[in-house]
Amino acid sequence: MKSKRLVFRDVEWWVITFTFLIIVLTNIMIAMSNQSYPMEKFFGIVVLPIVLYIGFYVMHLVIIPKYLRDNNVLHLILFSILTAAITAGLSGACAGGNNVDAERFFRFYFSVLLLYTVYLVIANLLKRMFLPPVFKDFQLYNGVRLFMIFLFVSIFLFASRLFVNEAILVILLMVIPAIAFFVFYNYYLLYRNKLQGNIKAYRWFLWGLMSIIFLVFIIIAAENNIPEIMLLGLGMIALLIFVVFPISNIVFGKYEDYIGKIDTLSVQVNQSSANLSFLRSQINPHFLFNALNTLYGAALMENAEKTSDGIQKLGDMMRFMLHENQMDRIPLSREITYLRNYLDLQMLRFKNEANLEVSVQISEDTCEGNIAPMLLIPFVENAFKHGISTKNKSWIRISLRCLKGSVHLDVVNSIHPKKQTEDPRDESGIGLENVKNRLAHSYPQKHNLTIVANDTEHFVHLSVQLT
Repeated sequence: MKSKRLVFRDVEWWVITFTFLIIVLTNIMIAMSNQSYPMEKFFGIVVLPIVLYIGFYVMHLVIIPKYLRDNNVLHLILFSILTAAITAGLSGACAGGNNVDAERFFRFYFSVLLLYTVYLVIANLLKRMFLPPVFKDFQLYNGVRLFMIFLFVSIFLFASRLFVNEAILVILLMVIPAIAFFVFYNYYLLYRNKLQGNIKAYRWFLWGLMSIIFLVFIIIAAENNIPEIMLLGLGMIALLIFVVFPISNIVFGKYEDYIGKIDTLSVQVNQSSANLSFLRSQINPHFLFNALNTLYGAALMENAEKTSDGIQKLGDMMRFMLHENQMDRIPLSREITYLRNYLDLQMLRFKNEANLEVSVQISEDTCEGNIAPMLLIPFVENAFKHGISTKNKSWIRISLRCLKGSVHLDVVNSIHPKKQTEDPRDESGIGLENVKNRLAHSYPQKHNLTIVANDTEHFVHLSVQLT
């Protein structure tokens, strides 16, 4: 209640619903307990509150929200008058069946309308007085609004004596508030102290409350000279210790467990987002430096025309990394364009390698949909990095095809003995490990990655469901 504003339209709805439910059920029980109860009075004490409840629903949850959306004052006035007139007619007919004279009914009905109007005005004033930036949090505002709801419901109950008897007043104004008080007392002074290990404070608050309750009943019994009232006090203490507090503790435990799970999931989501951002930040420099090395070699070996073509492709790749690579999903066509640019840059470097055979088959006819960026290129990059030898025959075969709602990549490359100067930790490339983690984050249960290697060949198959 301290850091979050309560949704008071929902709170008001549930409070009024609960109030009218108690009224109707209690009146039904009274009518059923009296076999000779006339049907006309039944309409007066049961149907009348139902009609008023429906009128409240239409006004509070239909007309006013519509006004807040459309800001049409004329519609607000017309629909409010129409709702009030229909509700007055139906409820007046029910009151007439209960032998309530017209003057008494209209005095009651217009007092209820006035009470509801005053409540709306005060609620609007409280928003201006207690909401930020006037106050830094919502604690005071929430508390005042809750007290105001209880106050106006109490006034309504006393004004509605046409269908509200003493039993309903006792239940709604004494029993339920008392239970709510003991539940809050239990949570803030008993349950939380016990949970934190403050057993001494827990016992003081528990037995202090029990002592006060028993003392109050002793005083009442002495003043009325009825000793049996003390037994009622003992019964109330037993009810609190063996019913109210244990049940509320179960609810509190479930609530704490629910909040704990939400917090754990929030931490996991934040960690996953941070890990994903970190993985992307690792991928980008790797590809950028690889492309720059390729252009450097091409500038030494080729003429300016081919180098300029390479620079243009590098520009496209850099724009991709600066813009699309920061997005969660991009069109699959853009990912394939980036892959083609990478392949073109690599072919500039290895064009004159006689021992290298490169085969590329990319079918783009049905390549539609969106994909997480930089998922395909690490496997191709890994093939060029570890599948080429300047002395032995080498090959790289790349096949990319799309089916409806999925993309499939096959990469086969030759394997050569490792150089003694190579770092063993760099065996599979940075991009390959990163993309495995990204697949786990972005496509859980929606991808298939198979990697098989023998003495001469390395094979990768990747399938990703895009929908």
